[in-house]
Amino acid sequence: MSPVDRFEDYGPPVRVEGGLRARSTRGAIGQSWWSRRFVEVLESFALGSRLTRGRAYARRGQVLRLDVSPGEVTAEVQGSRPRPYPVRIGLAAYPEKTWRRIEAELAGQAFFSARLLAGDLPAELEELFADAGAPLFPAEIDELDQRCGCPDFAVPCKHLAATFYLLAEAFDADPFHLLHWRGRSRADLLDRLRTLRGAQSGSPDGSGGPATGRGGPGGAEAPGAGLDSAATTGVPVVGAARALAGLPAVEPDAEPDRFWLSPVALPDRPPTLATGPELLLRQLGSPGAGIGGPGLAERLRRAYREFGRGEAQGEHQEGARPHG
Repeated sequence: MSPVDRFEDYGPPVRVEGGLRARSTRGAIGQSWWSRRFVEVLESFALGSRLTRGRAYARRGQVLRLDVSPGEVTAEVQGSRPRPYPVRIGLAAYPEKTWRRIEAELAGQAFFSARLLAGDLPAELEELFADAGAPLFPAEIDELDQRCGCPDFAVPCKHLAATFYLLAEAFDADPFHLLHWRGRSRADLLDRLRTLRGAQSGSPDGSGGPATGRGGPGGAEAPGAGLDSAATTGVPVVGAARALAGLPAVEPDAEPDRFWLSPVALPDRPPTLATGPELLLRQLGSPGAGIGGPGLAERLRRAYREFGRGEAQGEHQEGARPHG
């Protein structure tokens, strides 16, 4: 019997009261595209049956604590011994210079700013990070520094695997945990985006005009000016209100011919998002075994790539055709 087998057969885990229990009770873990993508990356590393055991631990509530900070995730997982095992999963946090470049890209397209301010991560974000040379997800298992205090020397052990699955559900609950792990907290990122968007609109407060405080003429408040009003009113500001943060109020006596003009400067051409042909497959996750499983996904992936190349060649030929 190998040492790994002896450790795995050490005994059933100590029952836990009040642990962090996975919301998913069966099947795959992860609902949003980013958490499913994270689990998909982990499972692509062929980590074997320990992921299955870790999923069972996550659903039993064996994880006692889970904390996300720049560059590392720490947890405590209750195993078969009296004291819980300390777990650490390290992933490189990007330096300030890299984040400044990413934030400039995000602020340059209103689509990204609006979605992030609304608390959402658009699927196109993965490609933007990759183009900036800072992938959101690890590409190789060696990018993850995995450590557990249990006696099982295999990596990952079931305690690490349980932490991975609880982390995926934490990403579901708050997608900014993923960005925080990579080095930028929600508050810092959104503050930076507001500052950059304000600079692009030509005003220090991001309003596109002179700063006038909370109220405009006649006491009118700019859309989004109450972004932090939850502290005083008790009503949280979410969704579209966050996306409108910083835009000026429409003055009642504004000139009619200027009423429909944008309150902020618009680019000469609308922004475009270059998305890869596999984006839909990433969002949908792996097909079930009844319709082909991972093999079907791979065949579709190749077909999408071929279709994308054929479409690009057709556009090139159409553009090269003489006119007149």
